[in-house]
Amino acid sequence: MIDWTRVADLKSEIGDDGFLEVVEMFLEETDEVVSDLEGSPNLGAVEGRLHFLKGSALNLGLSNLAALCQSGEKRAAIGSPQDVDLRHITASYRAAKSELLVALGRSAAA
Repeated sequence: MIDWTRVADLKSEIGDDGFLEVVEMFLEETDEVVSDLEGSPNLGAVEGRLHFLKGSALNLGLSNLAALCQSGEKRAAIGSPQDVDLRHITASYRAAKSELLVALGRSAAA
């Protein structure tokens, strides 16, 4: 679910403290987007939300989540945002977030 090589590369590029800042910023921004997708999302905004989530996920090595977002983004781009399995995407986000936080020694409730 997580590309730990990407995580290690990012840590080596920006250091441990910088990495923790990136993770915190990622979680703040993506939690809001995911909450929107879990509610009653504006279908016209699904493509953009998934694009944002995909890019953020790629930066942190959340490759499975990024792939799901890319697939959903493509579906939304062709005019079928209602066919995107947002539940699967948001569940994947929650699982990746939990795995990342556990690896960092933090609570998934953070």
